[in-house]
Amino acid sequence: MDTYFLDWANLLLRWVHVITAIAWIGSSFYFVFLDNNLIKPNSPDLLEKGVDGAMWAVHGGGFYNPQKYMVAPKKIHTKLHWFYWESYSTWLTGFGLFTVLYLWNAGTFLIDKSLMDWSPAAAITAALSFLVAFWFIYDAVCRVFGFRENGERTVAGLMIVVVAFAAWLSCQLFAGRAAFLLVGAMIATSMSANVFFWIIPGQRKVVAAMTSGVAMDPKELATHGKRGKQRSVHNTYFTLPVIFAMLSNHYSFLYTYENNWVILVMMMLAGALIRQFFVQRHGYHLGRAKNPLPFAMAGVVILLSVIVWMRPAPTSSVAGKAAVEAPVSFAEVNAVFVQRCQACHGEQVQMKNVRFDTPEGVKLHALNIYQQAVVTKQMPMNNATGITEDERALIKRWYEAGAALR
Repeated sequence: MDTYFLDWANLLLRWVHVITAIAWIGSSFYFVFLDNNLIKPNSPDLLEKGVDGAMWAVHGGGFYNPQKYMVAPKKIHTKLHWFYWESYSTWLTGFGLFTVLYLWNAGTFLIDKSLMDWSPAAAITAALSFLVAFWFIYDAVCRVFGFRENGERTVAGLMIVVVAFAAWLSCQLFAGRAAFLLVGAMIATSMSANVFFWIIPGQRKVVAAMTSGVAMDPKELATHGKRGKQRSVHNTYFTLPVIFAMLSNHYSFLYTYENNWVILVMMMLAGALIRQFFVQRHGYHLGRAKNPLPFAMAGVVILLSVIVWMRPAPTSSVAGKAAVEAPVSFAEVNAVFVQRCQACHGEQVQMKNVRFDTPEGVKLHALNIYQQAVVTKQMPMNNATGITEDERALIKRWYEAGAALR
């Protein structure tokens, strides 16, 4: 019964997490688009108000005229909307999901004893340390190098090294699936921390100075705006790498690969380059940016390189045909289920409310067994029971021959 409610918690948290992430990423992408498309107006009345950029857009049958002020406007005539709950809700639901799925079941999902045989408490502590340590390192790098000459390039180079090291280390310590997710989670944590510690506090100070009527040092105002813009831009480049890391846990061929950490770093780099293409493309048609196509091409080249590198070796067609033709009895394949599957799907334990300890249960879940054990190879989880490739091939032949129960 406990696993039943845990599955519901997993589902509902995942649902809300995806919804809030869509809201956050959507607003982030939209404001990056605005920053690259707002044009300095020529109208005297707009210039007098302090409008630094404006544009016209049409959507849903209406016309919109967004305007941007580089410093606080003299007066805000309508309600001021703050964009931060999207970020906070995304992180809170994501951390809740991480807790329910990985931390609550650390022995199953977080720990791979073939890599590191440690206690759940130690593994949980190490996992949480990744989230905290990455934020402090990233924040320190931004503070020290961010506003120097060519500082953003320095920040980008250093963070690529830090992320690569974190990817390598996590894949040495944790199960591949958890390692990929953890690297994405540490970056996502820094994204929300940017909003919580820098972007919103800076904006609040500007608004407080404006509404109180107390004069504020223009340099301080500019610093808040500059730092907020810096962290917002970083967040938009983090987005695609984080999304890849979150999706990767559905594709075991990625995180079970021998050099899985290299795959993760390459795919994240490709995502950042492709995001750079879209960011720069917004301003290219206005003459504000160079041709962004090289970034897209570089990202695609990396993607294709990963695909070619990971492609499986060809198998002998003669041997494959003979294997398919060889009949597999239920007794043979059931011996694999007893040894490799029933520890989690038997009489004592029924993970996901699934049982393989009766012929009827096996028949009911035959397709799921084939998908999880043969196609995606996600089960057994972290291969905790040591299923072999020959045993997976046996299940494949049994299923493709009709999944007979005799």
